[in-house]
Amino acid sequence: MAKPTGFIEYRRQEIPHRSVEQRLRDFREVELPLGDDALATQAARCMDCGIPFCHGAGCPLRNRIPEFNDLLYRGRWREACENLHSTNNFPEITGRVCPAPCEASCTLNINDQPVLIRHIECRLVERGFAEGWIRPLPAAEKTGKKVAIVGSGPAGLAAAQQLARAGHDVTVFEKDARPGGLLRYGIPEFKLEKPILDRRLAQLSAEGVAFQTGVLAGQDISGGYLRRMFDAVCLAMGAGQPRDLAVPGRGYDNIVMAMDFLSQQSRLCAAQLLSGERLISARDKVVGVIGGGDTGSDCVGTALRQGAREVHQFEILPKPPEGSNPQTPWPDWPRIMRTSSSHEEGCRRRWGILTKRFSGVETRVTELHAVEVDWTDGPAGPAMKERPGSEFSMKVDLVILAMGFLHVLHEGLVGQLGLQLDARGNILAEGGRASTEGVFAAGDSVEGASLVVRAIASGRAAAATIDTWLRGQAPGKTP
Repeated sequence: MAKPTGFIEYRRQEIPHRSVEQRLRDFREVELPLGDDALATQAARCMDCGIPFCHGAGCPLRNRIPEFNDLLYRGRWREACENLHSTNNFPEITGRVCPAPCEASCTLNINDQPVLIRHIECRLVERGFAEGWIRPLPAAEKTGKKVAIVGSGPAGLAAAQQLARAGHDVTVFEKDARPGGLLRYGIPEFKLEKPILDRRLAQLSAEGVAFQTGVLAGQDISGGYLRRMFDAVCLAMGAGQPRDLAVPGRGYDNIVMAMDFLSQQSRLCAAQLLSGERLISARDKVVGVIGGGDTGSDCVGTALRQGAREVHQFEILPKPPEGSNPQTPWPDWPRIMRTSSSHEEGCRRRWGILTKRFSGVETRVTELHAVEVDWTDGPAGPAMKERPGSEFSMKVDLVILAMGFLHVLHEGLVGQLGLQLDARGNILAEGGRASTEGVFAAGDSVEGASLVVRAIASGRAAAATIDTWLRGQAPGKTP
């Protein structure tokens, strides 16, 4: 490495944020970029550690992290940017929204602070766009094969770009008005401003990817139509079935699903008309967010920006340990206490809380009723028990359910294409190949709700499988 003693000489520099007071006034990104000199110093901390666990155990894309850190430190930014793009289609996105399992697996993380990998990745690609290094890469030759991709989230877009660059004619079908899927409608602007996404979509279009938006595959067009009109079909619809809360009072109008709340705000930020739908607003309200994961955190930040009076977040699991957790040792992803930028903005968090019921007046919830729970390890796994005398109630004006997602939606294409499902209800696919010939699947449709970085990796892998399969077909033959 260029600086063998860098990890000894330099400390990790955390990414600065805009002040809470400032960022609550808008939906602009929270993070402030480090300068080039600071980035070079941070890249110098990358060790010549022999076995780069960040690359192998940490990153699903197998990003060549020590290599691009070394190149950046040496001032060879363009080569570093090309190195990064060799494994990752959208590093400007993972560089913003990825929880960075690579950093958790960094060798320095054994007894020090890890290398600042995620932010280096983000700034590398931003420099690439600013300098004009990132350009469309259309295929030199066309194969004449046509591929339909259903869903324009990270898995679908990664598969689309890889297949288009391989010379296939790719059409992406998206049910919403604009492409991007989860990236556009599920991730708030303060984490990923949408011009960043649009810039990359323009590259895909220039490479020959066609987008058909406002088309609900399985309803507006059938699975049979897709199989007749295309040589291969790749399903990347995500895990669209949310986990609901089956308790008394669930049906009140002001108890909403997280994605309904987040997607509506994303459309408002983009000045998209709501077509007469009911506005979900947290302004001047006491908001209860049920679910302690990333989606719940996004709901917290969104509610605060809308002007909520109070935001409370409840998680059924126990509070994780601070700093380290012996049950999830390095290089595994540690289950530890994490505080997001949204939590820093004024959220009140509680763990070990089970929601029992809701009560209200007419069609609107006014009170949440819950109890504290304790968790123990039993022969069949963790077991939950209500704590006697811990019942409580809280006045609420809006409740947002952010308890995760179960699996891909089963109605529509899954049934029409006769696809087999696994035990969790995901599409059963080996190496991207689904149970029906000529049909493939990628991302959360296969893996269940997961990370953007894993979805991109899955999309790339499925694209490689599709490309190999298509090239094995006789000329002019439609499988």
